[in-house]
Amino acid sequence: MNTPDAVDRLLGRMTLDEKIGQLNLLAAGEGIATGIAGDNTLTRRLDTGRIGAIFGTKSLASARSMQERALAGSRLKIPLFFAEDVIHGHRTVFPLPIALACSWNMALIEETAAFAAAEAAAEGLHQVYAPMIDIARDPRWGRVAESPGEDPYLASRVAVAMTRGFQGAQISAPGRVAACLKHFVAYGATASGRDYDNASLAWEDLLGTYLPPFAAGVRAGAASVMAAFNAVNKLPMHCNEPLIEGWLRSRTGFEGLVVSDYTGVRELIDHGMGPAPVAVARALHAGIDMDMVGEDYLAELPALAARGIDAPDCAVSFSAGEIVALIDRACRRVLRFKADLGLLDDPFRGLTGRPAAPSPAAGRKLARKAAAAAAVLLKNNGVLPLRRNAQVALIGPLGADRANLLGTWSVSGRAEDVVPLDQAIAALTGHMPATAFGSNIVEEQWLVARTNVHGVTVEPDERPEAEMLAEAVALARASEVVIVAVGEAKEQAGESSSRLSPDLPAPQRRLVAALAETGTPLVIVVFAGRPLAMGHIPNQADALMFAWHNGIAGPEGVADLLFGVDEPSGRLAATLPAAPGEVPLSYAEEPTGRPFPGHFAKFRTGWLDLADDLQRFPFGFGLGYAPVRYGPPRLSATKARLGESVRLTVEITNEGDRPAVETPQLYLSDPVARTTRPGRFLVDFQQVSLAPGETRAIEFVIDAEMARYPVAPSLETAEWVWDPGLVRVHVGPNSRDTQMLELTWQA
Repeated sequence: MNTPDAVDRLLGRMTLDEKIGQLNLLAAGEGIATGIAGDNTLTRRLDTGRIGAIFGTKSLASARSMQERALAGSRLKIPLFFAEDVIHGHRTVFPLPIALACSWNMALIEETAAFAAAEAAAEGLHQVYAPMIDIARDPRWGRVAESPGEDPYLASRVAVAMTRGFQGAQISAPGRVAACLKHFVAYGATASGRDYDNASLAWEDLLGTYLPPFAAGVRAGAASVMAAFNAVNKLPMHCNEPLIEGWLRSRTGFEGLVVSDYTGVRELIDHGMGPAPVAVARALHAGIDMDMVGEDYLAELPALAARGIDAPDCAVSFSAGEIVALIDRACRRVLRFKADLGLLDDPFRGLTGRPAAPSPAAGRKLARKAAAAAAVLLKNNGVLPLRRNAQVALIGPLGADRANLLGTWSVSGRAEDVVPLDQAIAALTGHMPATAFGSNIVEEQWLVARTNVHGVTVEPDERPEAEMLAEAVALARASEVVIVAVGEAKEQAGESSSRLSPDLPAPQRRLVAALAETGTPLVIVVFAGRPLAMGHIPNQADALMFAWHNGIAGPEGVADLLFGVDEPSGRLAATLPAAPGEVPLSYAEEPTGRPFPGHFAKFRTGWLDLADDLQRFPFGFGLGYAPVRYGPPRLSATKARLGESVRLTVEITNEGDRPAVETPQLYLSDPVARTTRPGRFLVDFQQVSLAPGETRAIEFVIDAEMARYPVAPSLETAEWVWDPGLVRVHVGPNSRDTQMLELTWQA
């Protein structure tokens, strides 16, 4: 039953209560693992056919049991669909999304999503609440951990790769699930990095920065979208009809399902959008098809469908007929989604027999590969790679950690699946490094996280700090090289985990400073869930690697890099600030009328108290073990007309004696435009492997469409424009270290 006519025929047979029931999306709740019994809200809804979908089931058996009960309670035998948060893997936990974005490897990202889809489908899931494609430029916001970083082009490529990985060619195929793009929209533009906060921004920023990843995901065929908690330009997204029904559906042609976030409809009341009946009417009119958990649709829509609503104080007025039409519209979308999943033809699709789950061994191998690809080498003074017989000391709070390495939103992951860094090094080298985990010094705020719902954080050591530092220093002096494993607990990043100061905790900074005084070479590995201000750490390190919270095989992937089994290839998907007070921060900042020249000036845009020796690591930055030289770039023409394209060619050479994986990046800047434009913006990149001594010519194709930008007095009057004239073309290994050419587009 996958035709619109068949769905409409089913809709025509449904009662109003049955239609409203399809709009209700509930959580499975705690304790439902192998079946469902008893009398509770969920079972009552199942028995009366007043539920359309469930998220949070923990096994195939529980999903099958719920489906049986739902079909028994449904007059028309309309099945449920089952969903879950599968953010960076399911049972096999991969590196965080921000880390995977640092791989800049779209084939790898698609492969991890496909593996997660197969694991999720084998447990009876039909939809996953991913990818999260919110642009994030403020590392104070904890959910940057789930994002693809700061750049709309890179995020758009990630959105496409993950959507294809989850869905394949058909979401009803075995081992595939429906993707859900989230959170629509500008959830990452929160003020001051506070979670759930609102966003007020220029329409040009919304259209040019925050919406492109959603447009790309829709073009890739994403079957569903989730609304964001925040308000955008004073209108909460759960009642933002201009953006959902207007931009998302009318502009992009999206025909799929829109779900609320957890109690998002109910939260419209606290947003000041009116009492419950008004909030429900506004959400339904805006295009929220399913109400997650709050059950406000279930409670309010029957009366609204009978009497309509007239609330002049909220400027809301809908007749009963209009409400019924909106219910029909939403229910039709739910039914079409189920039809696309194949559930209207086979309610037990994916729930019967024993669906083939992918091999855990294959998953670990992929996770290890992904962890190595995601880690970013920021500095290397010839220390790395290490010899396998080197006398290594492993010091720091995360050297033997398991749980924190999984990272936030590892819903179905298990800490016992993680091989910690000390064991990963031992397995690789044949001997256990000397360790000083007594130096796992933590701040008081970490102690609070020990009771956090997400799990157990780094355990504190009760000994005095001076004693622990002395132990670490003595071990460092007796060693050939020190690996220092520092970073955050997983509770320090993720939802509702904003931080005023996104840097390493002060005790860890003191630890690094004490170790640096020994003179023993320091290899510092940072395991974190967000970009952290590095402060003086780069100056104290002989080698520095940002490894993120990197999943079940993360430490193994890091060990592969440290000892030269694999080559560093990661590139930053988000700028690392020098100091926490610099944020929010992006490479794509706009020029001002008084640019800071880099030395003392009366009128300066920098910070008086930012130390000159602190280093900021730019978007796109990352090192390998082999130096790669860029030759002078060449354009096939310096002038072109609209509709024509120009080729940029640059030769890159591996000048080292090891293989290299290089990511040439292409940026444009528009020095004269109708609005203020970013200093430069990413438009393309490639990733290539180079053998020692190899030279390869890289070609980029440039056209005028790459330089289009939005002009938007309002959302409704927005247009994408193109200006003839000068465009600057930048190519290089990151957003800062580029060579520039000039190109003129002629009208």
